Amino acid sequence: MTRETPSHATDKLDDDDYPAYTMGRAAEMIGATPAFLRAVGEARLIVPLRSEGGHRRYSRYQLRIAARARELVDQGTPVEAACRIVILEDQLEEAQRLNEELRRPAAAPQRHTHS
Repeated sequence: MTRETPSHATDKLDDDDYPAYTMGRAAEMIGATPAFLRAVGEARLIVPLRSEGGHRRYSRYQLRIAARARELVDQGTPVEAACRIVILEDQLEEAQRLNEELRRPAAAPQRHTHS
């Protein structure tokens, strides 16, 4: 007897934002401790979703962000500062992307007709 997985269940597995990982599994995946994940949560770098029982759940996207902070902490940066650096890096990247988008139309040659 084979068990078929409903398509909506597999969609969740492919969703980077789906909170699929428990705190213990999430910490293991990024090579950190549950205390580290709590600290980055307190610093508001990532805000885990909560299960119906109140347990923290993390998405793959959140784990990538936490892993960036963990790399900085491993290099000697305090947790709060590492979180702020990651936030600022993301804000800078977004500002640069928006700036580039705004420059594209302005960089196109404009033709003026003189009457």
